[in-house]
Amino acid sequence: MKTNTGLPMFAAITKVNNKAALIIIAMTALLASCGGSDAVKQAALDCVFPDSPSVAAPGWVCDEPVEGVTVSAVGVAEKSAAGHSFMKNMAATDARVQLAQSMKVHVQNMVKQYAETTGAADSETVDKVNTSVTKQITDETLVGTKIFKTRTSPKGVLYVLLGMDGSVAAAATENALKTSMNNDRALWQQFKAQKGQDELAESIANMKQ
Repeated sequence: MKTNTGLPMFAAITKVNNKAALIIIAMTALLASCGGSDAVKQAALDCVFPDSPSVAAPGWVCDEPVEGVTVSAVGVAEKSAAGHSFMKNMAATDARVQLAQSMKVHVQNMVKQYAETTGAADSETVDKVNTSVTKQITDETLVGTKIFKTRTSPKGVLYVLLGMDGSVAAAATENALKTSMNNDRALWQQFKAQKGQDELAESIANMKQ
């Protein structure tokens, strides 16, 4: 009489276990894949549209620097039945006001850097000079600005990046400095040491940050 060893049943059980193991491995890989996808998605959402926080936006919308744009600001225009051109003008106007503030900070950095590099004046004089210079910078006096980028959000809000490249920013800086020098001669006399006004303005405007 042959003895039933149970090998067929063992083989069947092993086969089932192998299938289960494969299913578990596949599910694990799928979950890992989903997790990776979420991580990538989260990284992409580091910058989002303010009006659509679940949608990724280009970095400049979140004030990240853009190569070739020395001073910049982001303007916004709500969706309008007046059309894209109207929205673009509104967004540029909004950005120009902010750009004036960015330009003030830019010029202040130039003056401080020049003073620190040359030892031209004490900190109190530098602060007074910066106050004088920034009074000359308004959104109306910023010439040479242009729109570098535009993007429309899913809700139809238009975002524009308005700015100036290096040469235009230097010219605007120099103009503001010369205007301040003409208005506050005594103050600049304390600051400038032996340099003439034109030479000093050009030197500060061309300082590299």
